[in-house]
Amino acid sequence: MAAASQITNMEVDRTGEDHLKVRKMKKKIMRKQSLVIANAGLGNGMSRQQLLKTVEEYGLVEALLMPPNKPYSFVKYGSTKEAKKAFDALNGKELMLGDSDQNVVLYCNFVEKVFWKNAVPTNLPPGLTVIEKVVSPEEERRMLESIDWIGDEDAQNAQKTLKHRKVKHFGYEFRYDNNNVDKDKPLPGGLPEICSLFLEKCLKQGYIKHKPDQLTVNQYEPGQGIPPHIDTHSAFEDEIISLSLGAEIVMDFKHPDGHTVAVLLPRCSLLVMSGESRYLWTHGITPRKYDIIQASELGQKVGTITADVGDLTLNQRKTRTSFTFRKVRRSPCNCIYPSVCDSQKGQQRQVQPSFPHNEMEASELEQEYVHKVYEEIATHFSSTRHSPWPQIVEFLRSLPEGSVVADVGCGNGKYLGINKDLYMIGCDRSKNLVDICGEKNFQAFVGDALSVPMRSGSCDACISIAVIHHFSTAERRLAALRELARLLRPGGTALIYVWAMEQEYKNQKSKYLKEKHSNKDKEEEISSGMAQRLPGDQMPESSSQDSACTDQLLDNSKDKGCGAKPVADCRLPVHTNRTSFHSQDLLVPWHLKGGTKKRGESGETVLFPAGSKESQGPSPVFHRYYHVFCEGELEAACRSLDGVRVQKSYYDQGNWCVVLEKL
Repeated sequence: MAAASQITNMEVDRTGEDHLKVRKMKKKIMRKQSLVIANAGLGNGMSRQQLLKTVEEYGLVEALLMPPNKPYSFVKYGSTKEAKKAFDALNGKELMLGDSDQNVVLYCNFVEKVFWKNAVPTNLPPGLTVIEKVVSPEEERRMLESIDWIGDEDAQNAQKTLKHRKVKHFGYEFRYDNNNVDKDKPLPGGLPEICSLFLEKCLKQGYIKHKPDQLTVNQYEPGQGIPPHIDTHSAFEDEIISLSLGAEIVMDFKHPDGHTVAVLLPRCSLLVMSGESRYLWTHGITPRKYDIIQASELGQKVGTITADVGDLTLNQRKTRTSFTFRKVRRSPCNCIYPSVCDSQKGQQRQVQPSFPHNEMEASELEQEYVHKVYEEIATHFSSTRHSPWPQIVEFLRSLPEGSVVADVGCGNGKYLGINKDLYMIGCDRSKNLVDICGEKNFQAFVGDALSVPMRSGSCDACISIAVIHHFSTAERRLAALRELARLLRPGGTALIYVWAMEQEYKNQKSKYLKEKHSNKDKEEEISSGMAQRLPGDQMPESSSQDSACTDQLLDNSKDKGCGAKPVADCRLPVHTNRTSFHSQDLLVPWHLKGGTKKRGESGETVLFPAGSKESQGPSPVFHRYYHVFCEGELEAACRSLDGVRVQKSYYDQGNWCVVLEKL
């Protein structure tokens, strides 16, 4: 009985403590004036206007924060009573998103603090001008009616069916296969009369300095866009102007150093690109159905879009027609941006390198777009390679004490000091990276992964981390695997990592896709008392690609499928960083940052080997060759070798991995 009584007393005490905790929690909640509302953000289609109308039903809204591209928002009420009223009404409430037929269920919780990035206004790119209301509604109607998308399909300037839009050309046809015009083949008829009158008005008003002689008309439906690009220097003169009719749009501009600016182009506005904005910055339109814009500028002001979470909303896109005017260039371009100028770069570097078709071409490709690049970027590259991958660490720590281990392609020696009980030696093709290993007192030497100067059977284990995907033919990749097997003693093991084509595997995105550039702007907090930090990046995601690709190139490289062989004379596509792969063989940009020797300014549309003597500039962009492996490809290559067996194969954060054992 005494024991039973003691248990009962303990239960009573525990119940009392629980009630006390609940009362304290309720009191704490009652002091809060702010809520986080899930499924009510710009990222899932909720506009500021709709959400504000919803939350204002329950009291005075002092602040409404809507982070860009996030599916949640924060609201601060004037009193705790109003916040509690909103919580009771909105938590679990079903709501229809805007004009769509999609319903979402809202979920709410109280928060104490919310931190967000200080929104710093950004300037337009140098040389960029946007002129509002340059045509009247009547002029807009007449210009749109002057383009017959149906009636003259047999004419030379009839619409072209591109992947992303409808397009017509006047004066000269812009060729998307080479981003140029045939200057000796003008189209009959010239520019439409109403367009010529418009250009005369622009000249008279001083908006432009030269009268264009080429016109491209594009019609975009909601959800369509254009890849980021720089108009070919040798094809057109300095000024490029674009008239937006039918609807407003957000256009993205990107500097070679990675800096991006989103610019709102209102309906009936004229965009004028000259100087740096025309020659150095890429411009493009992200394919999507909604743009994120400043709520205070909706439908009226032009300007850059800043990440002001207190003033962002969604703007639904409508059908937009752009009239882009250019003046065909009759002499070579001699602009002050030679690293991105095809006229000044020489014929050899006007185009992207091709897929190699023999051993010599493969060796030359790797020399220019692997070995020379890593020599140039070694210091910057090393500064970004400091966190060992857990499963590689586990492999090294599982090896017996005293094991001799070769790290073939050791880079900056990140793994050479993981296990002090091992005798580890590294080799790398880059002398600068090997020097960095020496500065860390690691044993490393310069060597080629296809011919490692070590005795056969001398290693208990080998690791090859992110190396074999740099070899440009299947034969050379197999030779690299065979060299690892040669180094191993019987019973020895090798761990191999290569980049995976599948950056989203089993419904999980890799770290590569998830990572975003950190923003170092000063953080501020609203004085609500709200203890929750906004997860992720507060700045709008960059939509610009790292290289301009023509529609034809995108079509050729997309959906090749694993195991697809490159087409003869196929140019290697340039990958867009932090996106899924659309080709197994590609060039991946590396933006050289401060602290390293810079060779010159560069834009994403430019491919130049490491040794180029370019003019000074913000941040050069180098391109590294990769062959990304499909599921089963690495394992199949290993199984084709004699005298080894695959001990284990797995997927690790965007990489295919194999542990092979020498028999």
